[in-house]
Parts: sequence; C-alpha cells; structure tokens
Amino acid sequence: MNIKDIIRKDIEYALIKINNNYTYKVLIISTKKTGFGQYQLDNLIKLSNILYISPDILYEKIINFIQKKNIYKKIIFSKPGFINFFIKNTWLSKQLEKIFLSSRLGIKHLHPKKNIIVDYSSPNIAKEMHVGHLRSTIIGDVTVRVLEFLGQKVIRANHIGDWGTQFGILIAYLEEKKLLKKLNQNLLCLKDLEKIYCESKIEYKLNQSFSKKSRSYVVKLQNGDPYCYSIWKKLVSITMLNNYKIYKKLNVTLTDKHTIGESFYNHMLPNIVKDLKKKKIASEKDGTTIVFLDEFKNRNGQSMGVIIQKKDKGFLYATTDIACMKYRCQYLHANRIIYYTDSRQYQHLLQSWTIAKKANYISKDLLLEHHIFGMMLYKNKKPFKTRDGNTIKLSNLLDESVNKAMNLIKKKKPNLCKKKLVKLSAIIGISAVKYSDLSKNRVTNYIFDWEKMLSFEGNTAPYIQYAYTRIISILKKSTIPLHKIKIKVILNKDSEVNLAIKILEFEEIILLIAQNGTPHIMCKYLYELATCFSNFYENCSVLFSKRIKTRKSRLKLSFLTAKTIKKGLHLLGIKIAKEM
Repeated sequence: MNIKDIIRKDIEYALIKINNNYTYKVLIISTKKTGFGQYQLDNLIKLSNILYISPDILYEKIINFIQKKNIYKKIIFSKPGFINFFIKNTWLSKQLEKIFLSSRLGIKHLHPKKNIIVDYSSPNIAKEMHVGHLRSTIIGDVTVRVLEFLGQKVIRANHIGDWGTQFGILIAYLEEKKLLKKLNQNLLCLKDLEKIYCESKIEYKLNQSFSKKSRSYVVKLQNGDPYCYSIWKKLVSITMLNNYKIYKKLNVTLTDKHTIGESFYNHMLPNIVKDLKKKKIASEKDGTTIVFLDEFKNRNGQSMGVIIQKKDKGFLYATTDIACMKYRCQYLHANRIIYYTDSRQYQHLLQSWTIAKKANYISKDLLLEHHIFGMMLYKNKKPFKTRDGNTIKLSNLLDESVNKAMNLIKKKKPNLCKKKLVKLSAIIGISAVKYSDLSKNRVTNYIFDWEKMLSFEGNTAPYIQYAYTRIISILKKSTIPLHKIKIKVILNKDSEVNLAIKILEFEEIILLIAQNGTPHIMCKYLYELATCFSNFYENCSVLFSKRIKTRKSRLKLSFLTAKTIKKGLHLLGIKIAKEM
C-alpha cells in the first residue's frame, strides 16, 4: 500500500479543483518529528506562490476537496507552510489485514505489462571476473527480481565480450606455443587462459609478424572459419562455466540461457554497414566506414566520427551495439532497455543509440537507460586492488568473506556442528559482500570495510538476517497458530503505529527500485523496519501480554514484519538462515 501516493493523488485532485490551469508536482514526505503526524506536504509554499494564495488559505481550500477522508485521523496546518497528515489507526489495520492474507504483501502487478531488457554483468572472455564486475552483476540482478515481482516480462541480457581482436591474438599464441592440444583436452583452466592472454598481448605489441598473424585470425573468425571458430568456442565455454559457478555462489539469477555475446550479432554487421551507407548516415574515407555525428563534438569543435568498419573489413564494438539494439527492438520488441555498465561507457552508448535512432532501427518511444555505478575503493580511497596492484578476483573476495564469517561464527557458537558452520558461513559471508555493495547509492564510489560489512549492528546483512531469525524464534515460541488468528491488528501504542506504517511503505520502495534501479533504498528500508520492530518489541510484550486480543494482534504484526523482511531480502538476492 503506497500511502504517499494516495495522499499525493488526493492533493492533486484538490489542486485541480482549485485551479485546473496547472500540472502540479506534489511532494509528500514522511515526517520525522513526533506530534506532526506520519506524512507531510513539503512544498505548500511553492504551490501557494504558483496560485497566488497564502499557504494557510490554500490549506483551507485543499482540505475542502480532500476525498479519502476515511484515511485521515486529522489534517493540520503548521507554519510557515506545511500540511501534516495523521493516518487513522483503523485504516492502517485494514491495510495490514490485506497484506496478511496476500502472498504478495498486497502488491499488485504493474499494467500495462512491458518487455524490459536488463543488460548486466557482461564479463570478459579468457579472464576471471574481478571486483569491478560485482556492482553490475548484483545491482542488475536486483532490478530484474523487482521488475519480475511487479509482473513485467524481463529479459536478462548477459552481453559478454566474446568477439574482437583479443581472440585473434589468443588463437595465434595458443598455436605458436603448441597449447591447443592442452586446450582441447581440458587441461587449461581460466587462470591459465588469463596468464596466456597477458603474455600474448605483450607478444602482439613487440612482434610485428605475430600481430599480423593475429589480425588475420580475427578476420577469419569473423568470416566463420571452422578452425578459428572451434578454438573460440572452447575459450568461451571455459570462461563462462567458471562464471556460472560465481553467479550461483552470489545467488544471482543469470544462467547460460541469458548469455548472448557480441558474436551473436556478427551475421548482422555487413548489412548494418551497407544500410547505414545507403541511408547516407555512414560514409567511407580511405577505406574506413565512419558515421559523423553533429550531436557530439571533439576538442576542436568538429563533429565526432564513429568508426563502424575498419580498412581490413573488421567491425568494431559500435557496430555490434547498433546491431544489438536493432535486434532487441525489432525481434525482442523491447519497450525499455536498462544498461548496467561502467560510467566510462556512457558516451559510447549515447553515440550508438543516436546512430540506431537515425537509422530507424529503434522506436521513438523505446526507453533507453544507462544506470551508472561508482567504484569499490580501499580505505585510502584508491581502487580496491591487491598489494601488487592487480585487480582482486571476485572468487577470492567471496572466499575471504566466507572465511572471515566462519571465524566470527566459531567465536560466537563454538559448539556448532561442521555442516551447519559451513552452510551458515556461506550465507553470512556472501550476503555481507552483496549487502555492503547494494546498501550504497550505486552512482557513488564507496569504501570497502570488512569490519563494518560483517557487523551484527547497523545497516548490514547480518543485522537484518538476525532480525528475521529473531522474529521467527518469537513466533515459534507462541502457542497460538497464526492461521487461526481472526482479529484485525490493534494499534494503540506509538511503536505499534510506527511499525504498521513502516510495513505499509514496502510497496513504495519496490516501485522506486523498478523506476530507478537503486537497491540501496531497499537496504535502508529493511534496516529501518528491523529497527522499528526492535523498538516495538522493547515497548510491547508479544508473548506475555495479559490480553489475548493484544497478544494475537502483536503476533500478527511480528509475522508481517518477518514476511516483509524475507521478501525484501529475496528481492536483493540475500539468503536467510533459520538460526544465527
């Protein structure tokens, strides 16, 4: 139940009745001071300036047109210019009852249903995933989970870099060093391939004959040469099998059926170039095909050129991305495409989108969004790397977190059996890494801190997970079966009302994430919900209340809190434990 939205619509209706010549932006916020209700119209002064009516008079006019009077206990004006809303406890109780009986916490599917492509993770082939891939992978996966929960048709797109010059280099190097037999016999792991790739790049820079051979293999691969193709396929397979293990460990929903690499669009590229020339969008200069864009200027103020085909007839990333957009719009019928890629990709994406629009490959109403994200930094505010300056492998980071969690659990529960210890360590360790990242605003950089991340206090995964297990423990101790509780929730104390309001804010959080791809607001919400429950539990006896009606009501409130936390953590891809 989105209470803010109900109030907003109520006020918008009133403002239109007062003067329908404007489109009004109404700002409703939660109040922080006690005695000022639960919600507040925060831009009354701005609205009064637009309408040339003093704030107190505008308040009087608004409340005359308020429709949903059954929701409000009272509405008051406070100086210099705010309207405060007190919500009826009986109304809150009715909404909680709907959530109690609903498997979806009362949240309806969005209509109309849209086709939404979420492009995320996108690891490189012949390289291990590193910490730089974490944010794209887990933030993208939260967006996918939320959109699916809201009934949208979501297409996961793991757009892997499985094409290009690096494969010509790798094929040539494997051949020269007589490593192809080992590759075909599965004797080379991903670590070996990454080492080989680093060596081959050096050889490519220093050896002209090797670089010429590598480029020839790139062209052969792009033209479907069976020999090059079989080696390429093996390299992709070794890499992605390793990546799928990491996705599983991270509780990320990406599988092989969601992986479509650059190679998929290769057959489209010649026709893309031909069509762009025909439409006079692209032109040839010294054998190179370029699209000049007036929308983008270089340092000299000249139109920027985007190369889509080189002299040797090889294609570039821009060509592939244009083809990819055409495919997603014309064949997958996308209404919205969300990209979770490095912020440095922004100009490249804008240029590709511009070319695709000029060529009419994508519809005008297609929503294209680049959800940028900041970097993970060390305490010295420098990129999170090993002591020797190398980027930290994602698998190593996760293993270290699990080990740290295990040592922590051993201290707290020394008698825990090995099987439970291993399982709980994996849940807490992986969740701590994910939650630590997801709880930060995606557009900013953040400092990685082991101590804070694994803490059982503050806005951390262990704190939220522990809050859930604590509530479940309370419910298990009760002798009253939840399904037999027929009375509605009774809200008498402030801590009960505050908890009820917080539970009902869940839908608002879900809708904001669906719109903006900002999972940190879910983390903040779950932390506030857990804190609200803690306050409620301290002030309201749940299991030992003298009145049976009060006891049943508080058990219901406890259950609804646990149900909301569980769903919120699930949408974040965070696992829960039965005991902690």
